[in-house]
Amino acid sequence: MSDTKKPKKKSRQQVYTLLVEVGRKSGDGLPDGSTGAALMIYASGVDEAEAVRETVAILKQADVNPLDVSGYGTLDERLAEGHDIADEERALMQRALDENSVIVAQMTPFFDKDTSPEA
Repeated sequence: MSDTKKPKKKSRQQVYTLLVEVGRKSGDGLPDGSTGAALMIYASGVDEAEAVRETVAILKQADVNPLDVSGYGTLDERLAEGHDIADEERALMQRALDENSVIVAQMTPFFDKDTSPEA
């Protein structure tokens, strides 16, 4: 039996940037009067489909009502498309990878014109 070192198995996990539109649901924690929100999320997965599945499952467990998910790719894919990615955003992506987690980076609530706080 030879004593050759096995190459270290490279993690297949990558971090995907997702934009999730959510609707209202009792107990969702969204601001009063909002009709829903957009969530910018960094989620780890072996592929984008897994990242989306995990994100939707976690949001549902948190009593949030996901309606639509748009994928924007990995860090490398976004850089190849010319996206300018701030250090804070890169740090959140790295955290999602390190923790094999889903991180909500930003939440933007939606309001009808009639119920907007500025109205």
